[in-house]
Amino acid sequence: MVLLKSVCHESWPLAAAFSISRGTKTSAEVVVVELVEGDFRGRGECVPYPRYGESIESVVAQIESVRNDLSNGMDRIALQDVMPAGAARCALDGAFWDLEAKRSGRRAWQLAGEAEPGTVTTVYTISLDTPEKMGASAKANAARPLMKLKLTGEGDLDRVAAVRQNAPNTELVVDANEGWSPDMVEPFSAELAALGVTMIEQPLPASDDSVLASLAHPIPICADESVHTRDGLSALADRYDMINIKLDKTGGLTEGLALKREAEAAGLGIMVGCMVGTSLSMAPAVLLGQGAAVVDLDGPLLLAKDRADGLSFNGSVISPPAPSLWG
Repeated sequence: MVLLKSVCHESWPLAAAFSISRGTKTSAEVVVVELVEGDFRGRGECVPYPRYGESIESVVAQIESVRNDLSNGMDRIALQDVMPAGAARCALDGAFWDLEAKRSGRRAWQLAGEAEPGTVTTVYTISLDTPEKMGASAKANAARPLMKLKLTGEGDLDRVAAVRQNAPNTELVVDANEGWSPDMVEPFSAELAALGVTMIEQPLPASDDSVLASLAHPIPICADESVHTRDGLSALADRYDMINIKLDKTGGLTEGLALKREAEAAGLGIMVGCMVGTSLSMAPAVLLGQGAAVVDLDGPLLLAKDRADGLSFNGSVISPPAPSLWG
């Protein structure tokens, strides 16, 4: 019998304030779940996100609400129907995968029928700021092969130009977090292409993105806030070239793997991203990120301190998780 041993809120200070178009944070606020079955335990982590109507309190309450379902035999597959996609299901799904791996003596990738994972190279995110400060941050990280710049609208071209000047050899992708207006898409994408930017993430609000189907853009555009699960994926094919799969949106690795397969079949490129969390949040996403065009799993690099059993980073290169961390 699988039991919910614990569900708790943890706060992990960031090394520096992190800003996007919607605001600034100074810590990663996560919820950690531990499931047990006999002598085996499995852990999962999620990051509640206010943009999707989530809070620490609401996610903890969601997880607690299935305590009886767990003791009555609910497994990972049944979880997909019992709980909606989102952070709460993500934590439980991750804990189920970890528990199954510990109980069976097999790694999560084997349980998923996937090839043994290798290393992945993550973007390094430059927080939204003035052009001068973003340029200085880029200079300090100019040896990294790939950076993602948080943008917001006005002044973005100056921000990217400052970063490009200070990191001339680094591949750049940008993320507007729904901060642009439709009239910015065509001229901004043309200018960004000239600056060597290779992807634009979620330029418009998810509620207003249908106009993208009629806007020229020489750079691939990637959906983030506009895509959560397989539901509605087909409607995005004429608007976006890629999708960003985040496990906190899909409700965990189970749906994340299914979404990846369906998106690839539809001809969409794959980005695997994250909220700002610890290595426990990133671990299942490293499996999902195998073969992805863009991997954005730098959350632990933004923390003042990660978990003791965290992922191994060699610059921007992430090794697969050890069993002591997850899976």
